Amino acid sequence: MLKNYIKTAWRNLWKNKFYSLLNILGLAIGMAVCIVIVLFVNYERNFDAIHKRNIYRLNEVQKPEGMVSPQKVALSMYPMGPALQQEFSEITNFTRVNQFGKASFQINGIRHILSSTFLVDSTFLQLFDFKLLKGDRKTALQKPNSLLLTEKTAASIFGKNEALGKTITTYGRDTTSFTITGILADIPENSHIKFDALFSINTYVGPQQMQNWGSNWLTTYLEIDPNANIKNLEKKFPVFLKEHMDEDQVKGYELFLQSLRDVHAGSTDITHDYINYQKFNSKYTLVFLAIAIVVLIIASINFVNLTTARSAGRAKEIGVRKSTGAKREQLYFQFIGESIFLCCIALILSCGLVKLMLLYVNHISLRAIDFPLFSSPKLVFSLFLGMVLLGLLAGLYPAAYLSSFKPSTVLKGTATTGKSKTFFRNVLVVGQFTCAIVLITATLLAIKQLRFMQKKDVGFTREQIVSVVLDKNTNRNYAALKQELLTNSLVKGVTASQQKMGNNLHQTGVRFYGDGPAKDLVTSQIIVDPDFLSVYQIPLLAGRNFSKDRPAENGKTYIINETLAKELLKESPNQSIASLIGKRFGFNGLDSASTIVGIAKDFNFNSLHHKIETLCLYNQTEFGYNELSIKINTARAQDALAYIQSVWKRTSPDSDFEYQFLDDHFAELYKTDQTTSEIVGILAVLSVLISCMGLLGLATFIAEQRIKEIGIRKVLGASVHGLVQLLSKDFLKLVAIAIMIAVPIAWLGMNKWLEDFAYRIEIEWWVFVVAGLVAISIAMLTISFRTIKSARANPVKSLRTE
Repeated sequence: MLKNYIKTAWRNLWKNKFYSLLNILGLAIGMAVCIVIVLFVNYERNFDAIHKRNIYRLNEVQKPEGMVSPQKVALSMYPMGPALQQEFSEITNFTRVNQFGKASFQINGIRHILSSTFLVDSTFLQLFDFKLLKGDRKTALQKPNSLLLTEKTAASIFGKNEALGKTITTYGRDTTSFTITGILADIPENSHIKFDALFSINTYVGPQQMQNWGSNWLTTYLEIDPNANIKNLEKKFPVFLKEHMDEDQVKGYELFLQSLRDVHAGSTDITHDYINYQKFNSKYTLVFLAIAIVVLIIASINFVNLTTARSAGRAKEIGVRKSTGAKREQLYFQFIGESIFLCCIALILSCGLVKLMLLYVNHISLRAIDFPLFSSPKLVFSLFLGMVLLGLLAGLYPAAYLSSFKPSTVLKGTATTGKSKTFFRNVLVVGQFTCAIVLITATLLAIKQLRFMQKKDVGFTREQIVSVVLDKNTNRNYAALKQELLTNSLVKGVTASQQKMGNNLHQTGVRFYGDGPAKDLVTSQIIVDPDFLSVYQIPLLAGRNFSKDRPAENGKTYIINETLAKELLKESPNQSIASLIGKRFGFNGLDSASTIVGIAKDFNFNSLHHKIETLCLYNQTEFGYNELSIKINTARAQDALAYIQSVWKRTSPDSDFEYQFLDDHFAELYKTDQTTSEIVGILAVLSVLISCMGLLGLATFIAEQRIKEIGIRKVLGASVHGLVQLLSKDFLKLVAIAIMIAVPIAWLGMNKWLEDFAYRIEIEWWVFVVAGLVAISIAMLTISFRTIKSARANPVKSLRTE
């Protein structure tokens, strides 16, 4: 009997090639989308899954007196780790990690640059389960000047030669020698700690740092007893801080714990998060998963619609079977089996589509998502189970409906789908297009928001700016480097700062002496070269710029932004910001002669996800700079870069030349949003495509049903245009209903998404009009493809049987 069912299913499939193709292709696309998104979500949720211990990251809430708004930071103090382990039995171990940045080595005259390195405690490999291929896990990082390399890094430096035990010396930043004490397996792509090499932290940090309770410069990870109550442990932290910090300091800090599995995708509200590779927003993975399920539902709706629409074509088959003794249960299971059979074919096709889709998804998301179809029995079983479940769910209604036909009715040729069945199909079509229109609207608004962020005036020039990393050597030669760069017309300006635009700037405590008592507050700050405002074209609202011709002012003058000026005058709102010029202002403990010399217009030094914070700019040459900013002639960008590099090599031959265009750096800040909008856009296109495939099938079926009516109307003088309008109007009504349902859903969803941006677009009515017109146009094109063909057919052929 099973063999007979398979034969019947195949014959029906082959007999109705067009409808079968639409069904299978729609299901295959829906399955492929669902599989790809599930792989993406699984990849994201398995970040740091290789580590089996109960690890938490120690974070701070910094809220010192005078800070406008508290901020969560992924930083902690050097003494905190050992002190917490000593005082709390729930904490069984700790390790500390600090970003060391790029490191250079020169071996046999060849320069090797490691792009990502960290300073770590000797306990690093006791907490984290990164695989150590060579070396002793317990002692590899105990001694100063120890170095661990990944397998790939070791091969790139030493080739096939043994690296373990070799001594190499850093080049450029300093000349410290390190002994290679271990080789690690290459770090998985879905690890939030991603590196090429690890240096022992005790090479650079001595025991004196154990008394430094005021400096936050590294990240601390704690291993906690699995049976410990995390909330109760966090409640003990305020007392812990009081025991180790003075009363004024304690007021400015809170500590909280974050599970290692939440660090990658649950840290969007945490700043200074320097150790978080491919940081993502967990809400987006849920959105992707929801949309993928919607696309699969749309494909399943197609199956139900086309199967029930074609029911009249199988009515006589069902009647004959029933009249020869077939029971309803047998017919029911036959049609369920056919549904699963179709899903099986669709699954095979979808696996090929998944491979193609992953190429694009990996490209836009910078992920390394794999589809291990032939190497993962668990995946194969999951796909098979999913296919069976989908076949069951998609086939339940058609099977119940088809098996319910009465043989006495269908054998007389009077079987009909009925109004209730037509209504059900219409509801499904409305559901399909509602989902599609919501996705079209979401895509349009996401693109609009991204363009807004890319084009918005941020208050300074970021085009034409090349940012170059400075080290100790280049800092010493900064004046000569700047002077020589400015001698060429390819360079329009040169300045430097301690931090790069587009990053979270460091916070500092300052004191302001106005008309009343001294006021202490906390603000973002950046140390800059005197030409910083000029190169970045940041206008002054009052006062003057820093002056390199007044050396006596070095370290004693400040320029504050508009937001900080308003904060200082909060208690005197009637005073103009110009009244702040000449007022005493500066870092706590610095020269009492420090004053405000200028008020700069507000500019977005961070991404547009964040509001403009209070900021002071400070000129102090003794502190040095970390970032060199060079404004170039972009019409001759390559010539300018070649010239800059030649000057660099002459003035700082021992330092690596590492540059990035500043607008590229800002583009990276919106990479997650860009990826999200592109993926949603792809899903919108696919959902529309699947919906139109279903619409095409239904339009074809309706045209076939009304073929004689069309022939009679043509004989009586109906035009092609009139017939197309007649056949299309019912479908367009359904799309119109879908638009009315989709608009409020899309508005609510996108309004919620836009809340994540401090600077956002307004949701305008025309976006919904465009989305609706797109849906109507696509539907009309789809329907017209079939209805025009029917309307232009020779009526003699359709009426010859009468």
